Amino acid sequence: MQHMDDAFTLLRQAADLLPQDAAAENGQTVGDVREDIVRQEWEMVLGVLIEIGDVHPVSADFWELLAEAARQMMLDRSLRWCEWRGWEVRHGTVRATLSLVGAEEGRRRTAFAADGRLRPMWDIGNRTAGEERELHIARLWVEYAQELGPGETADVRLAPLSPELWRHLKCGDVITMYEARPVAGTATVIEVLPPRG
Repeated sequence: MQHMDDAFTLLRQAADLLPQDAAAENGQTVGDVREDIVRQEWEMVLGVLIEIGDVHPVSADFWELLAEAARQMMLDRSLRWCEWRGWEVRHGTVRATLSLVGAEEGRRRTAFAADGRLRPMWDIGNRTAGEERELHIARLWVEYAQELGPGETADVRLAPLSPELWRHLKCGDVITMYEARPVAGTATVIEVLPPRG
């Protein structure tokens, strides 16, 4: 049976994968993380490591360590975010500004959870051999929000089920979101990053 490290060991291992000068946007450093580890501020350590990883290039291994630590600490949203970021390292990142149609125009009447569980279809410009529109599924994570409702706009991250079919997108491209008919929203691509892992 393979040995499983506890969450605290995993957090230490993740901190060891960072360069000493890595810092979060708020200025917290790897040194601060190590001090919080000594004080056993485990949830705070996880949060700071996530913040550092969000602004500093890190490996998929880093995110896997944090995901397992979050799972052991029963922090579901942090677990999903770390798994999401690990996926982005391996497959690339597509970010866009999404504007949902209003409730009077579309089928959606309520907000959806913004944590990557929604899997809408997208028209990203691909066509079949018969020149018909092809729709592709991508999970959707809304940045800096717990949910997104009809008529609202937010920056989102997309995790396509077939990332290779999305490689042609570039900043400024407009893509269309569908949950069914009619259109659920439109998004303008703001960043496309290749895989790093």
